[in-house]
Amino acid sequence: MITLGIETSCDETALAIHDSDKGIISESVFSQEIHAAYGGVVPELASRDHCSKIIGMLHNVESDCAIDKIDQIAYTSGPGLVGALLVGENFAQGLSFSLGVPLININHLEAHLHAPKIDPSIDLDYPFITLLVSGGHTMIVQVNNLGDYELLGETRDDASGEAFDKVSKLLGLGYPGGPEIQKVAKKGNPSSFSFPRPMIQDKSFDMSFSGLKTAVLYATKEVDKTDKKIICDIAASFQSAITDVLVHKLILSAENKKIDCIVLAGGVAANDELRKKVSEKAKAKGIRTIYPQLKYCTDNAAMIAYLGSLKASDRSFALESKVRARWPLQEC
Repeated sequence: MITLGIETSCDETALAIHDSDKGIISESVFSQEIHAAYGGVVPELASRDHCSKIIGMLHNVESDCAIDKIDQIAYTSGPGLVGALLVGENFAQGLSFSLGVPLININHLEAHLHAPKIDPSIDLDYPFITLLVSGGHTMIVQVNNLGDYELLGETRDDASGEAFDKVSKLLGLGYPGGPEIQKVAKKGNPSSFSFPRPMIQDKSFDMSFSGLKTAVLYATKEVDKTDKKIICDIAASFQSAITDVLVHKLILSAENKKIDCIVLAGGVAANDELRKKVSEKAKAKGIRTIYPQLKYCTDNAAMIAYLGSLKASDRSFALESKVRARWPLQEC
């Protein structure tokens, strides 16, 4: 079975084609750069850019697989920016109608949970625990089976990726903040500033990052922000604090649930410091760690196409809108 995947939940316009026998046979991603000037995603600009780029993305993936060979179309219908999601949905429905193939609407978060399975060399059996960390979400999920998810903990305020973006802006760095902070943090001392580790002593698996962000704000007001060494030290200290919390909560949940396999997913899962700490702590506890390929940590259509192939029984020719700005995993 050949599945076309379409992803437009935020600021990546992505299409991919998955063959049930061969795996991912074609993929194309365009990351919008227009938001850098604003320090965050502007929804209207994102929607317009999706409109202008999505046909080109289709032409890119068609070079490896003719469009008339597709058996079904999977597209992201939530959660995400409504305008951006509608672009992908309308495009998917137009293709469905013209090609006479069914549609499957996919939960973006659920696709992230299964992203490691895209790589056939990764042996990943249920159950496992996933730390899903991105610009919009930070949660710990127990994945018992396809469609069977238990939310163990989540952020009570800012998502971790959001905190990276806001701190990057405070430090006068670029957007997105994660890669920018990681880059300058390598030149800094993570012990220079004693930033809080919010809720790290709390026995729940929930997290909070607004206080950490505020602590960085106060620190920036007391230093010379033209001093590059100080900026590097703040970045390193912030990154150390936020990754300490994420790793502690993840390992705590695995031990509590007696599950010996953990997965990192989402854009923040590409952070080198986070991966290093998770690997070290998990190994010490005898817990296996799985990471998706870096290109499948950030938003992509390969994971949408792959999950669509697993959920082929849900496909339909119905053309009503199923876009949802919020779509809890428990409702998948």
